[in-house]
Amino acid sequence: MNYANIVTSLPGKKSERLVERRENIVPKGVSYGVPAFAETAEGALIKDVDGNTFIDFVGAIGVMNVGHGHPKVKQALHQQVDQFIHTGFNVMMYESYIELAERLARLAPGEHDKKVLLQNSGAEAVENAVKIARKYTKRQGIISFSRGYHGRTLMTMTMTSKVKPYKFEFGPFAPEVYRAPFPYMYRRPEGLTEEQYEDFVLQEFRNFFISEVAPETIAAVVMEPVQGEGGFIVPGKRFVQGVYQLCKEHGILFIADEIQTGFARTGRYFAIEHFDVVPDLMTISKSMGAGVPISGVIGRKEIMDAAEPGELGGTYSGSPLGCRAALAVLDIIEEEGLNERGEEIGTIVMNKFQEFYQKFDCIGDIRGLGAMCAMEIVKDRGTKEPSKELTNLIIKEANKRGLLIFSAGVYGNVIRLLMPLVITDEQLQEGLTILENAIEAAVVSFKKDCLVNA
Repeated sequence: MNYANIVTSLPGKKSERLVERRENIVPKGVSYGVPAFAETAEGALIKDVDGNTFIDFVGAIGVMNVGHGHPKVKQALHQQVDQFIHTGFNVMMYESYIELAERLARLAPGEHDKKVLLQNSGAEAVENAVKIARKYTKRQGIISFSRGYHGRTLMTMTMTSKVKPYKFEFGPFAPEVYRAPFPYMYRRPEGLTEEQYEDFVLQEFRNFFISEVAPETIAAVVMEPVQGEGGFIVPGKRFVQGVYQLCKEHGILFIADEIQTGFARTGRYFAIEHFDVVPDLMTISKSMGAGVPISGVIGRKEIMDAAEPGELGGTYSGSPLGCRAALAVLDIIEEEGLNERGEEIGTIVMNKFQEFYQKFDCIGDIRGLGAMCAMEIVKDRGTKEPSKELTNLIIKEANKRGLLIFSAGVYGNVIRLLMPLVITDEQLQEGLTILENAIEAAVVSFKKDCLVNA
């Protein structure tokens, strides 16, 4: 059975008309991946208004770990709508907020007492983690990492590394935010082993406290356990533990940004579990609500209680619909064994990537953790020069064949896969075959263009 279909035209006639309406009313600063409009979605499949079916390897950029329209999520939302839609937790409380907070606290790493703040978006979670860290430590400085991504609000945009499209001409930025080096194993200096390079970057982090900022002024270090927008860059355990230990030595809070990595994506509830580190605070969102906006901060009880009543919260924070969706997500992960499925999908994808690597010289590197997998597209394996143009061609060729994929990385040359973890084996294999065909077609087209333009 073929789940995807070859798209004769993108956009189709109905989508084309909607694209025209979009251009007239939606600011051009709001981007899109594929020029199509969704009509229905279920599991790992999306059908557009023109009748085309796509296998989804993007998952709304890591939002749909439990798949589109999971029956348990829909049932939970219908039940909540029948009861009430919103009261405002800071006006009239509801039990689902408490139940979700209790479950998240039990699942989060560490045996210490925890408390949980619920919000709306990933950026809002990071903003509040920063507020809480500053309140608790009575310090102002925040350290994030090169190539890191934390959001598009003023504070999180400041913390984000990539200049275009996220920061260019949007300054001035928030003060007291510093950026430390982060290991990028594929692009390490020649002559260094992985262990030597990891030690080098860790030493650079130590030197950071000498050359850039005094550790006594830093409230928190914010780290993605696997960099998402930065290109699915996986650090070594020794680096993460080394940074964590330096934080402990200087009274700095360690914040794990689990917004893209959380909820079974890497084969664990949270990616930081792979590194045997217990963060002081942790930010969560994306797949937490299966498409319903909700986010949170999980942290040590004494840290979370630093803020006084009224200093945290918001109109829609931890909405009843979000809470019910998130509780259903946690049930689904447990009942359907999605942590184990995340590991299994990751193994299948990386084995296929190994075949791609042998077949296509344009693939410079393959990497990932669990079902968070990526390949880096280059012009030449020797020079490792990024090829954003070829990457975009591969994406377009995949879209034409009925597969949704997305790019990442500071050079825009990384293809990242975030398929729903409920994807069937048949859908997964078909999607990987489409990806292989798309790479092949894109390489041929790219070489022809290069000859024409030579």
